[in-house]
Amino acid sequence: MSTEPSGRPRSRRALKALKVLAVLVAAWLVIDKAVAIASPAPQVGHWRSQEGYASYRAAYDAAMADLPEPTRTHDVPTEFGTVRVYEWAADGGGDKGNGLLPVVFVPGISSGAPMWGDNLPSWIGDRTLYAMDAIGDSGMSTQSVPFDSFADQAEWVEQMLAGLDIDRAHMVGHSFGGAVAANHALDHPGRVASLTLLEPVVVLEALPASMYLWSSLLILPAPQSWKDRALAEIGGTTLEEVRERTPMSVMVDEGAGHYVSPTLVPRTLTDDEWRSMEMPVRVDIAAEKSLAGGEEAAKRARGLGMDPVTVWPETTHSLPMQAAEDLGPELEEYWSTHDG
Repeated sequence: MSTEPSGRPRSRRALKALKVLAVLVAAWLVIDKAVAIASPAPQVGHWRSQEGYASYRAAYDAAMADLPEPTRTHDVPTEFGTVRVYEWAADGGGDKGNGLLPVVFVPGISSGAPMWGDNLPSWIGDRTLYAMDAIGDSGMSTQSVPFDSFADQAEWVEQMLAGLDIDRAHMVGHSFGGAVAANHALDHPGRVASLTLLEPVVVLEALPASMYLWSSLLILPAPQSWKDRALAEIGGTTLEEVRERTPMSVMVDEGAGHYVSPTLVPRTLTDDEWRSMEMPVRVDIAAEKSLAGGEEAAKRARGLGMDPVTVWPETTHSLPMQAAEDLGPELEEYWSTHDG
């Protein structure tokens, strides 16, 4: 099944988010690869300086101020470090009382829990929601042990869920977080009631070569005007939107400048691996400047039996923000269908 929703005018907040998502993916495409070449040994994500962390923390707090107030904040220990998780509890006593499973959101690179600010208001209430900052990424989580492979990303997610006493949950991942969520579902299927992948990078289709070419400008001594153009091309937006400053974009810029992330590149999963996942899987793809693979990724997902597979008109890699109004009720209905 393929769904083609009618396009909606982009909200002002969604337009501002375009630069943010462009920066996130661009940094992962090229900057992390350059670090891997220069320092191939496994490393732990860390702040370059206390001053840099303080500058980032101020920007992070400003971005978090745009989110609804969490019910609880958790710092969950795992063998790789501590995961900062924010919880928005269900009304009236929690999930076990109303039969609705919780939802866990896995963020894209450098965006952490604040990236879901446009989406959370649609879902807070009936079921408990969890959003975290990833280990090995800028945010309030900390890494203490290096990753040996991308599979370790799935493992810290699994240990986080166990630490929160979450037996089963609906898992939602965007961009790099979509790749992490897909690998977690592959390795730990019993924990996943359903899997929602929003513009997941690499796991369905390889990234387009043009993204590597545009991204290379971000680490070369090129004029800022060229770098702004590259970000616009990657994000599918305009130069004016790239140059806007928002709490979220400031946070991302501070993270990119002050945090050193370990390099871990996901791989494209095989047909057999996808077919081995018994939980329901839905895929949401951007129609413009998709980094998930666009129509080719959608075609492959349909062929593998994923349902629904939705290509969203007038959206780019910033899909969760751009389609927030429609995704709200649609995903709630999807989760309700698979609560059993």
